[in-house]
Amino acid sequence: MTGASPPRPPGPAAAYRPALHRYALAVAIATGVLLFVGGLVTSTGSAMAVPTWPLDFGRLFPRMTGGVLFEMGHRFVAAAVGLMTVVLAVWLHVAEPRPGVRALGVWAAAAVVAQGVLGGLTVLLRLPLALAISHAGLAEIFFCLNVTIALVTSRGWMESPVPPSAPDAGRPDVRALTTALVAVIYGQILIGALVRHTGAGLAIPDFPLAFGRLWPPITTALVAYQMAHRVGAAVVTAMLLWTAGAVLRRHGSVAALRRPALLLIVLLAWQIYLGAAIIWTRRAVVPTTTHVLSGGLLLATALVLALRSRRLLAAAAAAPAATRAAAMPASAPAAGPAASRALP
Repeated sequence: MTGASPPRPPGPAAAYRPALHRYALAVAIATGVLLFVGGLVTSTGSAMAVPTWPLDFGRLFPRMTGGVLFEMGHRFVAAAVGLMTVVLAVWLHVAEPRPGVRALGVWAAAAVVAQGVLGGLTVLLRLPLALAISHAGLAEIFFCLNVTIALVTSRGWMESPVPPSAPDAGRPDVRALTTALVAVIYGQILIGALVRHTGAGLAIPDFPLAFGRLWPPITTALVAYQMAHRVGAAVVTAMLLWTAGAVLRRHGSVAALRRPALLLIVLLAWQIYLGAAIIWTRRAVVPTTTHVLSGGLLLATALVLALRSRRLLAAAAAAPAATRAAAMPASAPAAGPAASRALP
């Protein structure tokens, strides 16, 4: 008999609940739809089509024409997603044994309530820039919370064995790179919200050059916002390619890491095209709104890669130590209860 204790059977936290996961996935998808519908409001200039909140001059169902259709449609979809999120939070509280996952449900419910209040204040206060950008930024956080819930309730997260993988020996390590990528993409999304809500989308009317130059004269604040967004896009591109390359070189055999890394590259190319199409089409509604949704998908995919990297690569790094401890003879000084407690 060795000093290492036998593996413990999985506890209740390992139980996969297919109905819960499918509902969480539906909530995440619905939140993505809400991002697109919210983008339509700005793209069509409909934010003040209904200048009262939460009703339209006391009516629940106004005449749905023109900008009213986009603004009230956004409110109805937001209300539906809010209700779905509250139901998810309650379900997690009742059925989910992991405290961290239950907390995610609470945070998601709190975020959707805060998002509704921010949206209402944005209308009532006539679109103040700080509130409009905060509304856009919180929408992305809310989307990421729901994507995370869908991820951590999935069968792949809860039941699949950790695939064999070499420890992440590169520098900087993949976990740091993926975390930094999430932060960089989120910062770029905030700059994009600044461009959208200040009307700076066509402050520079050509692309890839700017007024025919690599770097134009910064004559107005709108030009500065537009150039900041373009520089941010270059930073995101460099960071994403660096991160995806590191993942594919070091852990390309791990499908859970390889797939989101490849998807990030595809989404990046699509997002750059959409950004160019906005200028080439003079802010046509479809590419402008799709650009918003695509940015959210890029952020969510980077987050999934970061979360999986922390889970799988941490386990891979710990595996050699566990193997060595299990192979120790009973007479080794480290064997016994203390060594068993030290195992991950």
